[in-house]
Amino acid sequence: MSYTTLYRKFRPETFEEVKGQDHIVTTLKNQIRSGRIGHAYLFCGTRGTGKTSVAKIFARAVNCQNLQGESPCGECALCRAIGAGASMNVIEIDAASNNGVDNIREIREEVAYPPTEGNYKVYIIDEVHMLSPGAFNALLKTLEEPPAYVIFILATTEVHKIPITILSRCQRYDFKRISIETIAARLRELLDKEGIQAEDHALQYIARMADGSMRDALSLLEQCISYHFGVTLTYDMALEVLGAVDTEVFHRLMQAILSGDVAKSVGVVEDVIMQGRELSRFVTDFIWYLRNLLLIRISDDAEDVLDVSKDNLTVMKEQAVKADPGALIRYIRILSDLSNQLRYASQKRVLLEIAVIKLCKPQMETDTLDLQERIRQLEHKIESGQIPAPVPAGQSRADAGGDDPNSGLAGEDRPKGKEKPKAPIAVPEEVAQVVKNWPALCQKMPMPESMYYQQAKLSLDGDNRLLLVYEAEDFVQYNMIFQAVEDGDLDRFIEKQVGRQVRCRAILKDPGGAREDLFPDLRNMDLINIEIVEED
Repeated sequence: MSYTTLYRKFRPETFEEVKGQDHIVTTLKNQIRSGRIGHAYLFCGTRGTGKTSVAKIFARAVNCQNLQGESPCGECALCRAIGAGASMNVIEIDAASNNGVDNIREIREEVAYPPTEGNYKVYIIDEVHMLSPGAFNALLKTLEEPPAYVIFILATTEVHKIPITILSRCQRYDFKRISIETIAARLRELLDKEGIQAEDHALQYIARMADGSMRDALSLLEQCISYHFGVTLTYDMALEVLGAVDTEVFHRLMQAILSGDVAKSVGVVEDVIMQGRELSRFVTDFIWYLRNLLLIRISDDAEDVLDVSKDNLTVMKEQAVKADPGALIRYIRILSDLSNQLRYASQKRVLLEIAVIKLCKPQMETDTLDLQERIRQLEHKIESGQIPAPVPAGQSRADAGGDDPNSGLAGEDRPKGKEKPKAPIAVPEEVAQVVKNWPALCQKMPMPESMYYQQAKLSLDGDNRLLLVYEAEDFVQYNMIFQAVEDGDLDRFIEKQVGRQVRCRAILKDPGGAREDLFPDLRNMDLINIEIVEED
């Protein structure tokens, strides 16, 4: 006898064997019990969730001569004939290859004849969205008022392509993606029947790779047990067969990215490629890993929704503390874009390496999220002492709290009683004039620039330029202001209003990052008031 694949061998035969679609099964069983059978059903949902299987079970149930509750008995002549595909009462049509008007006209002619045995003639039209517009139009009238003994069951994975005129004539049932736990439990049940041993971790991974499809899970399982026939299926074996990567690789890659080490990051990618792993799946799995890190970082009860071992969870918690949520979102965005590109790319390795370099070096991009990540990294280096903080004009590094090269005392060795002087910072006269009259200047600007400029904190950089400081949450208006300042628009406006040249610069500051004393607000200083020169 020829071998039957697992997904065909264990196709559900009764409603009780259908997994993960309880809301649909219960409704159909109640209709059978009460005799309130509809004339047209639309089963929609992703692949492998049981649409065709439920349609066949329903077709047998409405014709079964010896119902067991609401499920077909499977033993009567009608049940056996329908199960073998030999019944004239159940007609399966593949709309992908029978999508013309003539095919639908044949159906319209056939429905005029009642069933020779049983109660109903059931037409199961699979992938119904493939029908041509003319075929849909030909189906309309028959679908709306079929004979009492005819039932239409339409199945599709792309319900948005179904005309609204068809949708309004059907009872619609949405098949959900099956949960990982439900799929893993079903795989365990079937393996016990087959007498095959497998680790729970391996079955959990296969269930996750199936992405909610029971049929895909059974196909992947069969692939794994065929490659490692006669031995217990382990997690590592499943990774090897499916071309996936162990979580430890993601730990190493994430550590290299967090430290900004391009060489190590590319080295991890090289190892993955040399192991023959499938790069698209590697990227998908790494996105899932980053998703888990993000949940751990922002939630106190993330363990309840994560499918990871305790050892991996411990390592991920350590990495999550080091990772900024904004940075993790940026990583996920870049890799999601890469995942779409890899589908049709011929140089997948090059694209992956470029993406990894972007993760390590946010300065390579100019997007807002990348800019925030660059600022965060720079502030971290300043706080850790890797980069000396800028010193406002008029102060020595010793006054600013740093080490004065002309002093024998470092900042931490200076007597604790000596505080940083709080006298006003000396600024150029033209800058003081602009700061003193900033509100009046802003009122002369058009909206909304006037409002955005008034929200700026005014400070001074090391080159005696007027510094417009914005908080991180103001990045929307910051983009507008930044461009205007870079183009010199603000410099020209001030020169026109005040009659003196003042150079300006705008920066974005994370409110939780750099110290406030790095950007003293000049408007709080005792500055000399100079009248604005009114234009003629």
